[in-house]
Amino acid sequence: MIHPGDNVLVALTNLEEGETVQYNGEEYLLPNRVPAKHKFVINDLQEGAEIYMYGVLVGKAQQPLKKGTTISSANVKHAASAFSIGNRKTDWLAPDISRFRNRSFKGFHRPDGKVGTANYWLVVPMVFCENRNLDTLRETLLDELGYAKTQKFKSFTRQLVDTYKQGGDLQSVTLTDASTPNHKNQTRLFPNVDGIKFLNHTGGCGGTRQDAQALCGLLAGYITHANVAGATVLSLGCQNAQVEMLQNEIAKRDPDFKKPLYILEQQKMGTESNLLSTAIKQTFEGLVEANKMGRTPAPLSKLCIGLECGGSDGFSGISANPAIGYTSDLVAALGGSVILAEFPELCGVEQNISDRCKTVEIAERFSHLMKIYNEKAIASGSGFDMNPSPGNIKDGLITDAIKSAGAAKKGGTSPVVAVLDYPEAVTEPGLNLLCTPGNDVESTTAEVGSGANMVLFTTGLGTPTGNPVAPVIKISSNTDMYNRMQDIMDINTGSVIEGKETIEQAGERILEYVISVASGDITVAAVRNEQNDFIPWKRGVSL
Repeated sequence: MIHPGDNVLVALTNLEEGETVQYNGEEYLLPNRVPAKHKFVINDLQEGAEIYMYGVLVGKAQQPLKKGTTISSANVKHAASAFSIGNRKTDWLAPDISRFRNRSFKGFHRPDGKVGTANYWLVVPMVFCENRNLDTLRETLLDELGYAKTQKFKSFTRQLVDTYKQGGDLQSVTLTDASTPNHKNQTRLFPNVDGIKFLNHTGGCGGTRQDAQALCGLLAGYITHANVAGATVLSLGCQNAQVEMLQNEIAKRDPDFKKPLYILEQQKMGTESNLLSTAIKQTFEGLVEANKMGRTPAPLSKLCIGLECGGSDGFSGISANPAIGYTSDLVAALGGSVILAEFPELCGVEQNISDRCKTVEIAERFSHLMKIYNEKAIASGSGFDMNPSPGNIKDGLITDAIKSAGAAKKGGTSPVVAVLDYPEAVTEPGLNLLCTPGNDVESTTAEVGSGANMVLFTTGLGTPTGNPVAPVIKISSNTDMYNRMQDIMDINTGSVIEGKETIEQAGERILEYVISVASGDITVAAVRNEQNDFIPWKRGVSL
């Protein structure tokens, strides 16, 4: 039982039909199978009866439910309590930070006072028309500057081709046989530059002017980001997302912007050859400057942590999410910033979050953004209740309110210091709310654009999501998935489900890992795998 006010229990292991289980001295004869991560009711319920989990309303019974019955999308529908602007409840029992108070990480100090956990150069298109030129620059620069990765799958395919031509047995060729280093892989010319990242996207023209403005705000967020040393910007010239718009958005975020920034407009420069040769030369000059910066100690208050979940399961809300919630409380208590996003996945817990807002004005902005977002979703035929994916439902998250109540645990218990509308930047230490979709990549892209120099990403089903400039730490909710998908996972919190570790212990362990990643001592799976996901949010409905 997660909360004393709940009328369901969560199965930590598979429970079979006809089995009798005990909890707190009460016996439950199960009329049907309860798979691990799913829930069963603790008393008889009539049709229309309310279902509570995490102490909040998460659904209503669609039919009479006998004690011990598994709840499912067939017998329970989404329901959530209404919310209003209530009294401020910002008293907070901050966690003990004595273990971390005098700790630091080794980061890249920027002119605006921010500290990066990495050091990247960006190549940014103002419009999708420039994507082909970005691809040309990628092919040219990465190999020659030593950023090319081992091409094990290319080698694997080559061996299959050779075996086929020779009439050999294809089953005899294995991936390990082909895992030879790429002959182009070499020592980096610029060892203090972690990489060159190319932000291909499909926007910049053809949409609304609001789309163009939001895109420029997002791109400005990446160019001014603490993990970015400088940028090369390619513009066609005639697109909606004009360079002046980008420059204004940069000035909003950093009025005294001092990073190297090279802006090239194809329609002015003429031939692609002239554009690309100039872009290569200026990027090379920028990399020379970026390489002059090294890592030096910084206080943990310079951390800005994005909180994300994707491919969630029925254990996410009781292991991984509350674990990073405790981590976020530690970071907030240390003077750092944390970002809780995915507004469709806050449905049902709005009252708690609204009450935690430091001022009425902040609470009103949260309420306004939630309501207009849901109204747009309903108008398009997809309200917040449509948010859970088939994978979520299969693994026990059968209503949006159940999913949301567990997802909100990522935000810990600290007061909300600011509510941001996409793509606004974080300026306040403490817990910030950022309006984004629940879509993993759109939301992660937005959090980093708002300033997250690290992202804690929980998952129960396994998802490879990463980001071009910020390390995305993948945290498993259960041990089985962690063992099965270790190539994309970093941390396991299945130990909480197994009773081997408390939420607080897991949260502190995660912060220790964060410090190591922020210092460049650990390379996370998403970075090793070059998982450079970048999807700007067009302000239509996306859940």
